Amino acid sequence: MAYYAALLHMLDPEKNKEVRPLHIEYLEKLEEEGKVYARGPFGDNSGGLVVYVADSYEEAQTLAQNDPVVIHKVRRLELKEWKKN
Repeated sequence: MAYYAALLHMLDPEKNKEVRPLHIEYLEKLEEEGKVYARGPFGDNSGGLVVYVADSYEEAQTLAQNDPVVIHKVRRLELKEWKKN
């Protein structure tokens, strides 16, 4: 098990308003499954961060790419392994 930080850079703030409820629903489901460690928006409204819990980078990438904000091209995904202290 490892942690992976998904930086979700805002691309389309208007479309984000429409897709955000699907994004929240998706993350809540994954949180219940223990696949999300932390999540939340950036204070400057430039996007947000999700820290996934996964067995591999590939699994984390799949989880992140299936987020509605990524699917609908509302936000650009940048995924990095995160070393939790």
